[in-house]
Amino acid sequence: MSQRVSTLFFDMDSYFASVCQAEEPALIGRPVGVVTTDAPGAALIAASREAKICGIGFGTRAAEARRLCPDIVFRAAQHDVCVAYHHQIRDAVETVLPIHTAHSVDEFSCLLMGEQQELGRAREIGLALQQAIAGHVHPALTASVGVAPNKLLAKVVAEMSKPKGLGWITAEELPGKISHLPLSRFPGISKGVLARLDRAGIHDAAGLYALTPKAARHLWGNVEGARFLTQLQGGRVIYPPTRRSSLGHGQRLVPQNRTAQGARLVARRLLVKAASRLRREGLLARSLHISASCDRCGRQSTGDTMMATQDTFTLLRTFGRYWDRLELAAPRSVSVMLAGLVPMSAHMADLFEARSAGEQSRSERLCSMIDGLNARFGQDTVRFGELPPHKVPFTGAKIAFQRVPDRAEFHE
Repeated sequence: MSQRVSTLFFDMDSYFASVCQAEEPALIGRPVGVVTTDAPGAALIAASREAKICGIGFGTRAAEARRLCPDIVFRAAQHDVCVAYHHQIRDAVETVLPIHTAHSVDEFSCLLMGEQQELGRAREIGLALQQAIAGHVHPALTASVGVAPNKLLAKVVAEMSKPKGLGWITAEELPGKISHLPLSRFPGISKGVLARLDRAGIHDAAGLYALTPKAARHLWGNVEGARFLTQLQGGRVIYPPTRRSSLGHGQRLVPQNRTAQGARLVARRLLVKAASRLRREGLLARSLHISASCDRCGRQSTGDTMMATQDTFTLLRTFGRYWDRLELAAPRSVSVMLAGLVPMSAHMADLFEARSAGEQSRSERLCSMIDGLNARFGQDTVRFGELPPHKVPFTGAKIAFQRVPDRAEFHE
């Protein structure tokens, strides 16, 4: 019987740093550290392969990185450029194989069908995918590829193949091919689960593989344990579709904005960005929550439900009432969250709404027109009131775990 796989997973190597090298070819082959801000105390969010050889990685402080590698070059993260490359990578890969899911800005999975599931053919596809990225995007951008019976194992084997490798595992090779891996290397095992496994006497992959679904569910505390074990043992799990219930933005304040007024204007601007996302995605929000963290009084938050809306003017009036509830002293960060999301098409207008079911109100249509003007003529061509003392580029449009900003967000 031939060996078969069903999932191809690929992870871009040192993505943020590789994008810097693609943008500045003089940096290719040099150690590069990517930071959010150019300051000695800043922590790296990414490091190039050359920097990693020196022991530098995620979270290393810039000053420590300079000590470990005097030749390191620092560059600020360019979220808009990284998102642009994300889409170029998608386009290049889809000349070879359709992408099923983008898990983050630099991680993707593809489903293999029919003869593609033959191990030899799957490996050929993986190689063609790597070549497509190098040829259509940039040679500095490399991918590590894993093919396996499911996404979890494909991700594990891709990580084992870093950098720019091509690995595989079949059900017949389990658990031997992964038995040497520490439990912390498996996605889905958090620190809390790791501690529970340790207390249960499970210290290696072989012991984990031998669990029963019931035991795994007990150790995880929910059904995810059984799902994890099914995949670890080479099976497939069909996850039920999920519906997002909230969206939001947060920002750590730069020194110029660390006043009560500066924090208010930053939070207000974050809300304007979030409202624009609502309209772009055809959603209405039924609650607003705001929070701020301060050096002197810790974290404060407030919020409440409201009539379903995607109208920036309504949201800003609501924000003003909520913000007055907070007492700020030396604010450090702010965030806004819109929750209770419902698709516009599914919303049933109530007696007091000046709209028909599934339609924008007059004010919401005006906001959409403003979105269009800013997209066409540039960010803040039309703006909703005063800007913060220091305007951070691309407020709210930040790459986060499992979230890739829309390209439109960098122009709003």
